[in-house]
Amino acid sequence: MYKSIAKKGAGLDGAVVESIRIEGDSIIVSARPRKRAPRCPVCGRRCDAYDRLPARRWRALDDGALKRYVEYAPTRVRCPEHGVRSEAVPWARSAASRFTRGFEDQVAWLACACSRSAVSELMRVDWHTVGGICARVAADLDARAGGSRLDGLRRIGIDETSYKKGRRYMTVVVDHDSGCVVWCAKGHGRAQLEAFADELGDERAAAVEVVTADGARWIADVVAERMPAAELAIDPFHAVSWCTDALDDLRRQAWRDARGAPRPKRRRGRPGKGEAAPADPAGLVKGLRYPLLKNPGDLTERQADALGALKSLGTALWRGYLLKEAFRAVFRAGSEADAREGLARWLSWACRSRIPQFVELSRKVRRKAEGIVRSIALGVSNARVEAVNNKIKVAIRQAYGFRNTGNLMALVMLRCSPLRPSLPGREA
Repeated sequence: MYKSIAKKGAGLDGAVVESIRIEGDSIIVSARPRKRAPRCPVCGRRCDAYDRLPARRWRALDDGALKRYVEYAPTRVRCPEHGVRSEAVPWARSAASRFTRGFEDQVAWLACACSRSAVSELMRVDWHTVGGICARVAADLDARAGGSRLDGLRRIGIDETSYKKGRRYMTVVVDHDSGCVVWCAKGHGRAQLEAFADELGDERAAAVEVVTADGARWIADVVAERMPAAELAIDPFHAVSWCTDALDDLRRQAWRDARGAPRPKRRRGRPGKGEAAPADPAGLVKGLRYPLLKNPGDLTERQADALGALKSLGTALWRGYLLKEAFRAVFRAGSEADAREGLARWLSWACRSRIPQFVELSRKVRRKAEGIVRSIALGVSNARVEAVNNKIKVAIRQAYGFRNTGNLMALVMLRCSPLRPSLPGREA
C-alpha cells in the first residue's frame, strides 16, 4: 500500500518501487524501470549494457514538508548510433535532468504564473535551475506537438521587442486568429525571419494569406520570397508613429529656433494697466509636446488652449499638427477606394508643405502606400502582437536574472504560445 502511494506521489508510472526510507528531512524512494532491457535516451532503441553507474537521485514532488527523491543506479548502454549513454528512465525527461517529470511540470507551471524567485523559494531549488527546467519542458512539449503550432497559419503578425537594455531584441511571430506566439528567436533582421520561414516549410508558408508588420524592408523582402501568396499590410500604429516622430522632430526644431531668437525688449518696470507683457517666442513652444502628439479627444482643457494659441500663429508647427491629424484620418476610411483617395490627398499636401520632416515622410509613405492601403482594406493591424509584447515584457520582468537567452525564450513560449504546461496529474 505504502509503495503504491509513493509510486503515485512521485509520478513513477512505468517503474517498480522497491523500498522507501526516510533520511533526515527527505523521503528516499528506491525504484527501477519496469522494463528490464535498457534503452538509449536519444532514440529509445534497446541496447546492450555497457556498465552500471553508482546510485543517483532525482528530485520528485515534495511530500508535505519533506523532500522526496527517487533513487536508482542507472545502466550505461552502448547505442550503435549514439554511442555510450546513460539509459533512459521513465520518470525523467533526459539523462541530464536531476528532476522527475512531475517536478519539472510543476516548476514550469509556476514559472508561468509568478516570479522566478517565488518559484525558487516554493520549490526549494536554486534560482539558476528554474530556467533550465523551463527550457526542457518547452522542448518536450514542442517535440510532442510535432510542430503543430505552425499548422493552419493564415494571418500572422511579425514584430521585434527588446528583452534587455543595450538594444537586445527578439523577433516574435503571432497568430492573429489565436492570439498566441507561434515562434520567437533572439535577435532581429532578415536572418531570423529566414529561420522562421525554414521551420514553417514551403507548404505551410504558401498557405499564409496576410502578414502584418512595421514596414521594415527586410520583412517585405522575405515575405515576397518565402510567402508568395501573402499580402503584406503595414500596421497602422507603426505608420502613424512615423508621422508623430516627424511632428516631434519639427517641435524640437521650433524649440531650438525659439530659444535662439532674440527676446523682445520691454521697458523697465511692470506693464501698465491693460498692457500685456511682450510674448516670449520660446514660451509659445514650451509644453507643446503632449498636446501635439495626443489625440484631440484626449486633450485636457489646458492642452486645448495651448493648441489654440499655436493655431492663431499659423506656424509650420501648426501645419505639421494638421498633417498628423489628416494622416490619422486616412485610417478611418470605410473602403479601399476611400483610403486610396485620402492617402493620395495627404501625399499631395505633405510633399508640397515645405516642411522638411514631412516632405521626407511623404517619400517613405509613398513607398509603403500599398501596404498601408492593404491594412485598411483588410482591417488588420499588429494590435494582437503589441498585446503579446506586453505579456512578454511582464514575463521578462518576472524572470529577472535569466542570463541564458534560450531559457528566456522558452519561458516566453510557455507563457504566450499553445505550449502551455499543465500541473502533474491534471493533464486533462
